[in-house]
Amino acid sequence: MASTRRPEGSRFWILVPYVREQWRTILQALIGTVLFVAYWPILAWLAGKMLAQLSAGNVGAVARLIVITMAGFAVQKLGQYIQDALMSKAALEVAFKVRKDVYAHLHRLSLAYFERSQTGDLSYRLTEDVDRVGEGVLKLLHDFVPSFLQLVVVVAYMVYLNWQLTLTAMVLIPLLAVLAGWFGNQMLRFSRRSQNLVSDLSSLVTEVFSGIRLVRAFAAEDYEVERFTQEAERNRQAKYRAAWLQAVQYPVVGFLYALVVMMILLMGTWQISQGNLTGASFGSYVAAALMLIDPVNHFIHNYGEFKQGEASVDRIMELLDLEPAVKELPQAIALPPVTGRVEFRDVTFGYEPTQPVLRNLDLLALPGEKIALVGASGAGKSTLVNLIPRFYDPQGGQILIDHVDISTVTLRSLRQQIGLVPQETTLFSGTIAQNIAFGQKEFDLQAVEAAARIANAHGFISQFSQGYFTWMGERGVNLSGGQRQRVAIARAVLLNPRILILDEATSALDAESEALVQEALERLMADRTVFIIAHRLATVRRADRILVVEKGQIIESGTHSELLAQRSRYAQFYAQQFELETQT
Repeated sequence: MASTRRPEGSRFWILVPYVREQWRTILQALIGTVLFVAYWPILAWLAGKMLAQLSAGNVGAVARLIVITMAGFAVQKLGQYIQDALMSKAALEVAFKVRKDVYAHLHRLSLAYFERSQTGDLSYRLTEDVDRVGEGVLKLLHDFVPSFLQLVVVVAYMVYLNWQLTLTAMVLIPLLAVLAGWFGNQMLRFSRRSQNLVSDLSSLVTEVFSGIRLVRAFAAEDYEVERFTQEAERNRQAKYRAAWLQAVQYPVVGFLYALVVMMILLMGTWQISQGNLTGASFGSYVAAALMLIDPVNHFIHNYGEFKQGEASVDRIMELLDLEPAVKELPQAIALPPVTGRVEFRDVTFGYEPTQPVLRNLDLLALPGEKIALVGASGAGKSTLVNLIPRFYDPQGGQILIDHVDISTVTLRSLRQQIGLVPQETTLFSGTIAQNIAFGQKEFDLQAVEAAARIANAHGFISQFSQGYFTWMGERGVNLSGGQRQRVAIARAVLLNPRILILDEATSALDAESEALVQEALERLMADRTVFIIAHRLATVRRADRILVVEKGQIIESGTHSELLAQRSRYAQFYAQQFELETQT
């Protein structure tokens, strides 16, 4: 799976296209921001006026100033509401679109990627990491932009009042900026490690609870608790390092800010003594200086969290950078309805290019032909059939359906004409009808029921109180293995594919369930090109052609009786299995 690392400095800049889509909402929010920010210098000016009137004991003037101040506050708070509501809306919309794009991109990646990835890690990136990205965007829009504007407006007013005082206040600003940058970079480093560890923890939990039956069977609860404890401890230590860094940051920055205030008081007293500043003006100046505390604190506090969000952006963009190994050509055409002719021409494939699983394989399946693939585990049977729907692409050779190279057609049009009934049936949370009509937003219930009848599933479905609208738990845990398999067959029937792949479809069933499933499969296979993989040779005896696969090549081909007569590899398989069955 190819991946292109983005430049280190990009991070949140990568989200600019998503933010740009929300420009109308952000522009409306900025109107509220202007109302909110513009009032601060006015408030500082009113504070100076009020101090002068208070010292003069002018109650009426103070009362009028209070009314004006409160009216101004009302307008400012309206602006704050507009800003907060609309900035939050824009940030949440960005997070939603990022999450949707990442999820859609994951569906375009090849199976090989998911075979190497941890489900818990992907879940964490789609949930917690995307939420942190949204929070980072919200910090930028809701906190950084208004705080920056407030700093600009208030500092400009302070310069207007007395530039000498303002210059004094600005002396320590570079040091504050350097400290904030250093703390932020350290926070980014700690956050990356912490989020990776949380992701590992999530993967461990997903893995263990998915296999909880095995954990119980091997009495491995204590072992798993110990593994979880070790991972949780590593996560705790990483999080504590980030918390410790923040605990150091606030006192240091707070002390420097207090030092700035003390310098302002000292310089202001001197300016008044020199006649360069009145008491009322100095009151306004102090009020303005105090108004800088909130935006500076916002910068310091949110910068650390912003850096934590950068770590999440990196993790999200790592996924978006991945290129699918199986790509659809820009000029790909839709595969028209097929008759089911499948041809492999000199196909070579390996999950690792230097270790081929299939070697120069040739195969022709005619429309309506039933082809069984037999051979030892690891011979390449499942690999062969997985190439037909392009779950993987061969390193050499061609695969053609109805004389059309499948690499030249759209993946959707190809896979819609191929049905798959695997050994381990995958069912999803939802109703039985939704699982049969999997992938269809709208479906005909009568067609679903007809498919279920063909699959010998209607009988047990109708026994549920809610019938086809019965809710199934995760992975269909409230159904037996045979019932799940018949739902999977009904799903394939409803798809009505011309090409059908049966991958060990009955191997995990008891005798009674296998008989029902086998009967359903016989109906499903009628008039279709079928590839059958089965270890039980009794299930492949009626195939039109049996192919013996060994070390990635077809070494024998013929009917059941023809291959037995040859007394070669297939005959050996059959004899070994017959002997095992007679012994049991």
